[in-house]
Amino acid sequence: MGGRDLWAELDSLLLQLLSDLEELETKRAALNARVEEARYAMGAKSVGPLQYASRMEPRVCVRASEDRDGRRTFRVVSTEAQTPEELGPREAGLRRRKGPSKIPEPVLSAPQDPLNWFGILVPQSLQQAQASFQDGLQLAADIASLQTRIDRGQSQFQGLQEKLKQLESGAA
Repeated sequence: MGGRDLWAELDSLLLQLLSDLEELETKRAALNARVEEARYAMGAKSVGPLQYASRMEPRVCVRASEDRDGRRTFRVVSTEAQTPEELGPREAGLRRRKGPSKIPEPVLSAPQDPLNWFGILVPQSLQQAQASFQDGLQLAADIASLQTRIDRGQSQFQGLQEKLKQLESGAA
């Protein structure tokens, strides 16, 4: 790879890094705004452990995945939408298809909306706080993905700089 090609790749990588950093700053500001919104929406009231169920199950979770290039991305997925790999087989052997089954299959209950724990008439501020939290969770996953992309870009940038130094010192 020639010196001009390295410089061109270095320039394009630097532009991509600056674009990613600008996007990261924007998303962090949006996340901070969402957190402030949620705090403001809750007002003087706060939710304590006596107001929610002792056994809670998450409605969403954050999944990390890696693509072929080794880039790690984070995404928020609903726990209700499970992939076939996660479900797995129910039984390890053969099963009889005719006739009623003697063993009842376990019923998987979908996680209940936590707002229903507070009664029928849920305060508007609590609904707003939940919406702000959900948006904030999505923003946090986006920020984590963007941060890993920036870290990878920085390491590529440093590698290209070292190649360029070696090329220049070899030419001198």
